[in-house]
Amino acid sequence: MAKPVPIIAHKAASKIMPKNNWLVYIILCSDESLYTGITTDVDKRFAQHKNKKGAKYFYGRHPEKIVYIEEGYDRSTASQREYELKQYSRIKKLSLCGLKIDGSKNLS
Repeated sequence: MAKPVPIIAHKAASKIMPKNNWLVYIILCSDESLYTGITTDVDKRFAQHKNKKGAKYFYGRHPEKIVYIEEGYDRSTASQREYELKQYSRIKKLSLCGLKIDGSKNLS
């Protein structure tokens, strides 16, 4: 049975403030690359990527699965966190997602 995607609540998350409904996500792609993005509906956005209606990044590769989600951001802070994650090395992103170098889930 597959382990669930880690969902991390951003420390500024508040149930009172509905504007904090933005998510930062990482997708493992068919070429084992990692794509980082933001959205308010991760399932809808993943479907858009699968149907080539999302980012151009997926024109040459296919999204395989969502491997990481952070929640509780507003639009601005989600964009800032996305930029921060995009600056991470591949090794650091894999570690954040709990993945091994080959993209499989780290079971330890």
